[in-house]
Amino acid sequence: MAKNFVQDGDVIQWTNGTGANVASGQLVKVGPSLLGVALVDIASTASGSVAITGVFSGITKVSAAVFVQGEKLLWDVSADSGKGAFDDSAAVGATGDVMGGAIAWEGGGNGETTCTVMLTPGNATTTA
Repeated sequence: MAKNFVQDGDVIQWTNGTGANVASGQLVKVGPSLLGVALVDIASTASGSVAITGVFSGITKVSAAVFVQGEKLLWDVSADSGKGAFDDSAAVGATGDVMGGAIAWEGGGNGETTCTVMLTPGNATTTA
């Protein structure tokens, strides 16, 4: 093992600065363009473990969004009463939205409110 090895890099410690409690399984924005899924409940101002790689189901989706498997998704930070939700790649990002932080693991249809995504760290851009 290399002397400078720290960890595998699939989980990061995140301090919740959202002003609201975060539930285990909820998607969060870490910094300007990294998306992750809380592995534990994280109270406002507390720190907890967040996965930044992997496939997750039950993630909030914009109801009208329609996308195919493998499509790059937009995390709309203002959707779902400010909690955020995934939209399709045709969506126009607003300030703070993240494009490319995840792809659709399965297709998403009109009327569905959750989706299954694969997080893709290092591939995202944030709308200014």
